[in-house]
Amino acid sequence: MIDPSTIGEVVYSSDDIKKRVKELGRQISEEYAGKEIILVCILKGSYAFTADLAREIDVPCSIEFMQVSSYANSIESSGSLKIIKDINVPVDGKHIIIIEDIIDTGITLNNLKKMFLTRNPESIKLCAFLDKPSRRQAPIEADYVGYVVEDNFLVGYGLDYAQHFRNLPYIAILKEEYYKN
Repeated sequence: MIDPSTIGEVVYSSDDIKKRVKELGRQISEEYAGKEIILVCILKGSYAFTADLAREIDVPCSIEFMQVSSYANSIESSGSLKIIKDINVPVDGKHIIIIEDIIDTGITLNNLKKMFLTRNPESIKLCAFLDKPSRRQAPIEADYVGYVVEDNFLVGYGLDYAQHFRNLPYIAILKEEYYKN
């Protein structure tokens, strides 16, 4: 059971999340009308967002999963990208949307975009549920963003701290005393 004393302010409720995901799905559907897309879900954090978003997209799409790591069990990016699981299909000539839970430093997405460009897709767009531009270290911007957030450590809706809190149906601030110990 999650100790409620570790969770601070709820930033986005379950209803807020559903509403925004529906809007993003509509936007993507309109922009890709008549086309087929590949959604590349970056595990583990974006699994919930990707599943919800896919159900709101009404153009043909497939979902691929990729697992990368740049944080381990830390709250700071290591600056390096480790590919744990790559996608299983070629993207040559395809429209792909890389889906992330949050853009923080931007290092992960910047490296992923560069890697995918070498695979010759027709187009690459980036989608992040949360964007934290105040922490950006790499020159990257998402094409689709759920919410721009302040520099707080957020958990829930796929976001974690040391693999905990992903299952929360909302996004909340993790109390500093919890992750500073």
